Amino acid sequence: MTRFAKLFLALFALAWSNAAYADVKMHFHSFNGSVFFGRYPHAFVVLEGTLDSGKTVDENYGFTAKRTTPAILTGPVEHDILVEERKYIGKTNRHFTVTLTDAEYAEVKAMISRWRNAPGKYYDLEKRNCIHFVGELGKIAGLKITYPQKMLRRPKKWLNYIGTLNPSLGAKPL
Repeated sequence: MTRFAKLFLALFALAWSNAAYADVKMHFHSFNGSVFFGRYPHAFVVLEGTLDSGKTVDENYGFTAKRTTPAILTGPVEHDILVEERKYIGKTNRHFTVTLTDAEYAEVKAMISRWRNAPGKYYDLEKRNCIHFVGELGKIAGLKITYPQKMLRRPKKWLNYIGTLNPSLGAKPL
């Protein structure tokens, strides 16, 4: 084997080994909610893994109203991006996981930024809630997403439904 061929194989092996470790998983979660604990049903995503650059990713995002008041029932209210505490995530339902490319991860982060920085009152229980947020992130990963009216306040049921729309996920209803 020539020196050039050995060098090529060594570089190929190095590149292949780095690529094998680089991936970011996007996990789709729901929280059942409880009036007693002051948390309503909720959907959010967890991002974890490694980018091609070697940067470690360990993040989570959900979309919510800035304040829980009766105004939520009457139209748009101020919004917020919610980041869950690590101890809380383990108590939620993980429905399914997709793998993102670096480009998809960048697109997910850009969309999160757009929702976070949207002017005015952007949270709407019927048109732009946590389910819509998670659904739009899922579309970036190539998932088929729809928003049946009867599920807009039922994140667990909705994520189970999305699992059935995307059978390649192998998601089992929770």
